[in-house]
Amino acid sequence: MTTVLLVDDHSVVRMGLKALLSRAAGFQVAGEAATGREALEKAAALRPDVVLMDVRLPDTSGIETCRMIREQLPDTKVLMLTSYDDDEAAVAAVVAGAAGYILKHVEADELLRAIRLVAQGTCLLDPQVTRGVMEHLRAGARTGPRLDQLSEREQEILQLIGEGLTNREIAARLYLAEKTVRNYVSSLLQKLNLSNRTQAAALVSRNRLLGGRM
Repeated sequence: MTTVLLVDDHSVVRMGLKALLSRAAGFQVAGEAATGREALEKAAALRPDVVLMDVRLPDTSGIETCRMIREQLPDTKVLMLTSYDDDEAAVAAVVAGAAGYILKHVEADELLRAIRLVAQGTCLLDPQVTRGVMEHLRAGARTGPRLDQLSEREQEILQLIGEGLTNREIAARLYLAEKTVRNYVSSLLQKLNLSNRTQAAALVSRNRLLGGRM
């Protein structure tokens, strides 16, 4: 049985998704949330297999909520569901740790299949979104920051950020103090002229997808 937490600020959407999952074999709706904050609280309490979440929430973005859920609950998969074909949001969702990004025009059977695949550990993107993400990454590769200005340790930490590890997890992996990792992260962000670790993860993803080397 795959447990699912539904996150959408529109109650009608949640009702429709709940009805769909209730009729399908192998699914159980663990709970519902209308905001990012509520999603974090419900996810922590219920520990669902999959969080099915809208990209746009009233208090914070679904992408930021995804990142926080993945940090706190690494075994919980997040599948983003949205009405908007937004390349920027798709890239951000992927680097925030989302296992998939599906457009709301998807057929019911396709959505159920996507949830099953995500629950099993498959990374899934809508084909239309995939094309947009790749174009976005290729475009960024032509103007992206240089990585050779980073120290070996900073490059190592950047790579781990790209793998979705939190500062605490990086500290444990490299046998460093968490404060030391934070300092390294701040330094590499400044050197690369990036605003946050999501942008850093996007940079790693872009290099990896385009065959670049760290």
